[in-house]
Amino acid sequence: MVVPANNRLAGREGLDEKLQQAAGPELREFCAGIARERRKSNLQPCGVGEAVTTPSFNLPAKHLVHVVGPDCRRPTQDNFRRELLKKSYEALFEAVEGLEPRETLVTPPLGMDVFAYPHREGARMTMEIVLEWMDGEDDPGVDMVLIVTNENNFLTNMKTVYRESEDRFPGVDRTREYRKGKFE
Repeated sequence: MVVPANNRLAGREGLDEKLQQAAGPELREFCAGIARERRKSNLQPCGVGEAVTTPSFNLPAKHLVHVVGPDCRRPTQDNFRRELLKKSYEALFEAVEGLEPRETLVTPPLGMDVFAYPHREGARMTMEIVLEWMDGEDDPGVDMVLIVTNENNFLTNMKTVYRESEDRFPGVDRTREYRKGKFE
């Protein structure tokens, strides 16, 4: 399971906050420990385009991968958002390579939600980056990637991108099934 983290691993807003609350205080303390150790070396707890893996504690997942995507509310990151988004997904994929089991990867679209990445561009880039990884020469060991969000704007843009490129992109839109509780 992927956590869209901020560079402090603090879990103070958005989905990061919700997942840290659901995982319990142990996750927050574990992340604070990572932050303390990295600060001893004068490093950010987790920089933009980096990923950190933690236990999942009370969440129904084997591992949590905290990924810091671009925060488009910050002008310096917004100017380089495409490169930073790609770097963030690459960090995620690299972190996933070292995990077992990893048949299914559950991730929100990185950089979205409170981090304000433009949805249309983010939808296209997310789809292209994930499919490039899944279809690459090296088998990632992942059979399914579930991009999970409740942001209607992102979903609408993802559907538009999919329709525009249907001949190139495999996959199934299961949004309605998921919302009705029929997704397994």
